Amino acid sequence: MNSPVPVSKNKDKKATDATTTSRFINRELSWLSFNGRVLEEANNPKHPLLERVRFLSISATNLDEFYMVRVAGLWGQVKARITTMSPDGLTPSKALERIEIKANRLIVEQQRIWKHLAEEMMEEGISVASSADLSDADQIWLETYFDEQIFPILTPMAIDPSHPFPFIQNLGFGMILQMAGIKQEPRLKALLPFPPAIKRFVRLPGQAIRFIALETIITLFLDKLFPGYEVEEAGLFRLIRDSDIEVEEEAEDLVRLFETALKRRRRGSVIRLKVDKNMSSSLSSFLANEMEIDDRAITAVDGTLGISQVEQLITDERPDLIFKPVVPRYPERVKDAGGNVFNAIGVKDFIVHHPYETFDVVVQYLRQAAADPDVVAIKHTLYRTTSDSPIVKALVEAAEAGKSVTALIELKARFDEEANIKWARDLERAGAQVIYGFLDLKTHAKVSLVVRREGSSLKSYMHFGTGNYHPANAKVYSDLSLFTDDKALAKDVSLMFNYITGYAKPVGLSKLHLSPYNLRSSLIEMIEKEISFAKQGKPAAIWAKLNSLVDSEIIDILYKASNAGVDIRLVVRGICCLRPGVPNLSENIHVTSIVGRFLEHSRIVCFGNGQEMPSQNALVFITSADWMPRNFDRRIETLLPITNETVHRQVLDQIMVACLKDTEQRWTLGPDGEYTRHPKAKKPFSAHNYFLTNPSLSGRGKALKVNNPVPKLTPPI
Repeated sequence: MNSPVPVSKNKDKKATDATTTSRFINRELSWLSFNGRVLEEANNPKHPLLERVRFLSISATNLDEFYMVRVAGLWGQVKARITTMSPDGLTPSKALERIEIKANRLIVEQQRIWKHLAEEMMEEGISVASSADLSDADQIWLETYFDEQIFPILTPMAIDPSHPFPFIQNLGFGMILQMAGIKQEPRLKALLPFPPAIKRFVRLPGQAIRFIALETIITLFLDKLFPGYEVEEAGLFRLIRDSDIEVEEEAEDLVRLFETALKRRRRGSVIRLKVDKNMSSSLSSFLANEMEIDDRAITAVDGTLGISQVEQLITDERPDLIFKPVVPRYPERVKDAGGNVFNAIGVKDFIVHHPYETFDVVVQYLRQAAADPDVVAIKHTLYRTTSDSPIVKALVEAAEAGKSVTALIELKARFDEEANIKWARDLERAGAQVIYGFLDLKTHAKVSLVVRREGSSLKSYMHFGTGNYHPANAKVYSDLSLFTDDKALAKDVSLMFNYITGYAKPVGLSKLHLSPYNLRSSLIEMIEKEISFAKQGKPAAIWAKLNSLVDSEIIDILYKASNAGVDIRLVVRGICCLRPGVPNLSENIHVTSIVGRFLEHSRIVCFGNGQEMPSQNALVFITSADWMPRNFDRRIETLLPITNETVHRQVLDQIMVACLKDTEQRWTLGPDGEYTRHPKAKKPFSAHNYFLTNPSLSGRGKALKVNNPVPKLTPPI
């Protein structure tokens, strides 16, 4: 690799003033850009057709959650008359204005792509039928289906002084109608909520793969729901409510607090009301008044409401139109140890790369610990998992076997709180010591400690993850699992657990960096060291792979490093508030985003340490933390060094370099805050395909070569 990229001599003060808010990209707008990249995968002809439908559905689900939490928070600030500006210089009201513009463009694009995908699906023999497409046989079948499967569940509601407007739950979908009496009945408005228990798309009988939308079926048989009335006007609507949870610091019982808060979530204020474009202004205004919402919260959609539900059209009848299943490899190190995970760790550290290598090795690690009579204690953090989690079952088995089991269950895992409460109760019944962490800190670290009696002494084995203990996510999330018996790390992990369970500050950490204790300061110290190398004329580099980069203090010191000549290459999948490629500010910073079949979730941080990258002398870390204020200040997070030579090569020379080298799924962030897809390459390289097909990801394979120097970016006009 060449020497660090030289610093430009351009002195354009307008572009380089590091004291202005323009040096930051707005967090919410950056997130919308990320979701736009997800949506673009629905346009990617390299993906099978039904997988493109899945990307469309994911982008819509993402946008729903964005409104439930982020936009809800901004609306709350506006209602509270808060005018404090974000780091990029926007007040909450100004941010909302820009969000609405960008989000509405995204919604229009979702509908355009859906129409195009629907046409392609028809060419492949998969269709969504309209009422005009139905045969007499279809009508007969649908009437029976409606009578037996839909009618008993529906609850038509008249709205008048004796029937007040009902509560509609979050993501509620339904129909508003203006009715006229056929005989003596008075005119009335009626509401028809569609229960979530009913499928949105129903498969019609026959060899042809045909679906019909729920709203189409219901419209066909409205006369059965409102006998004696005829429909004058009707329109579909869908609403999103505030679904964030505020934690009261003085709550005495955290579990009871969250059980109550979950009930409140279902009754949160309406943040967004989507109506179909053909709904009359009188009906939409009626809905807005009854729900007590601002007109700005109403969006008229020209197309399909609830487009996230098109995922129901992905059928296993056409396996040729979905990704070929991935059969994850089982780690060779564990195979060589006869399947015994602890024997494999005893040989030397090893790392598992999900989903290319199976998550089952993590499950086996805990199952073997539960069954091993020499294991005396297990300490484990749990942030997110599945409803039938084998991880929790193993912990329950260990507790029932009489082992000392301490489970730190994080109740503040958004949208998974209810499942986590259930697991906490199950573990307590089994005899485990369940800890709920801090009221003001979220435990996001993924750490498992197993203490085993070997001879006359105790030995500690550990698992560190960049992702959650979630077997389902591990099939589609790209994450790393490190297994080690490092004594120094074992002591540090014990200090970490003592900090969480007993509030004892972790004094004396030797290898582990911990938020909110010292993770940010450790990163700053290592960045400053690279700046020092650059000023001495030595090679200086910072490579990192993250989900999000928001923290202004870290961003500013990266700008400082860029101006010193440090080569900074960042792979940031989602939000990035750093503005790269700006003369005299960030011209040595290159930011890319990889979006594809697998969700890039692993977090890696590398420092050149005075050597050309990649180098065996580089400092390499894996971490649970993104570079955001919440991860540094309001969460328990870990950053730990990779010191084993084999694992070091795998993480830096293969995984990190492959992500930097990718040309097929890569987007590049420009100084203007916009992303551009990498142009078609003469020698295309896909990191995902490389990991899927390369069996040598054990550190024994050759190092990949990354493109050099860093591509120059066009500064903003």
